[in-house]
Amino acid sequence: MFSTIGFPGLILILIIALLIFGPSKLPEIGRATGDTLKEFKQSTRESNENEEQK
Repeated sequence: MFSTIGFPGLILILIIALLIFGPSKLPEIGRATGDTLKEFKQSTRESNENEEQK
């Protein structure tokens, strides 16, 4: 039902992002995405620890 994005699809997405945002904005976007994922993982981990304590 769900298909995964392969390597060629990932390259295509990166090229489109480069064209839309330009080379100067891509590091900022990548950093913001990484920070968001890190915070999400941390909150998920804390939520799981709280559930285990109950």
